[in-house]
Amino acid sequence: MNRRNTPSKHAVLDLLVSAGKALSREAIEQKIDVEIDRATIYRVLNRFCEDGLAHRIVAEDGKQYFAARMKFDENKFTDNHFHFQCSKCQTIECLAMPVNLPLDAGYRIESVNCILMGTCKDCSL
Repeated sequence: MNRRNTPSKHAVLDLLVSAGKALSREAIEQKIDVEIDRATIYRVLNRFCEDGLAHRIVAEDGKQYFAARMKFDENKFTDNHFHFQCSKCQTIECLAMPVNLPLDAGYRIESVNCILMGTCKDCSL
């Protein structure tokens, strides 16, 4: 299905890509330089997830964060990777290490929502 390219979509995608970390809807609303309401932000983010441009991370408290999809090599995107949430600044980052867990025969990983908690490199200084 072809989707219209709108200034709102471009602004949200540009923000996700340039942020280099996962952002909540509230953070996107604060940082975006285009007039856009809450419902439109969620609609755009959900479409990005459906279209494979972004992925959703659900934090321990149930809050949703969104990040641009990561490339682990020159051609392969994956949503199956770990995330790291800093206990001090609360930022969530995608970690560039794909999940490769040994499973019993017959099991196959389809998606991963794993958040490691600790102190990020900026807060550890």
